[in-house]
Amino acid sequence: MEVIKELVQDGVIVVACGGGGVPVVEEDGDMKGVDAVIDKDLASSLLAREIGADVVMFLTTVDKVCLNYNTPEQVELDRMTVEDARRYLAEGQVPPGSMGPKIQAAVEFVEQGGERAVVCMPEGVIEALEGRGGTVVEK
Repeated sequence: MEVIKELVQDGVIVVACGGGGVPVVEEDGDMKGVDAVIDKDLASSLLAREIGADVVMFLTTVDKVCLNYNTPEQVELDRMTVEDARRYLAEGQVPPGSMGPKIQAAVEFVEQGGERAVVCMPEGVIEALEGRGGTVVEK
């Protein structure tokens, strides 16, 4: 955590919390591998909170979060509140195996002090940060 904070303070763009790795627990002073999945979106949200980030971005293969995804009724969302996001999660609009973890992580980040979370494609990062792309989750 401290190394990442220092790198960010030095102006370095840090890419962290990717998938993979072996989950471990400490047991009797030793580290032991366990069966588990480390969710990269929730880990990213936690890291962003721990280093005091104002904004966290979740990069994905679509430019915006959509309701009724991949149907004739599809609607792209520019913004959503935490309350909206919770409702979409409960309705199954953002499924667990897809956009759900990103939205859950965004909710946790904003609820615990982050300014906003953004979901977008990697090539749309600048536009999303400037408010011209992606989907913003905020209070």
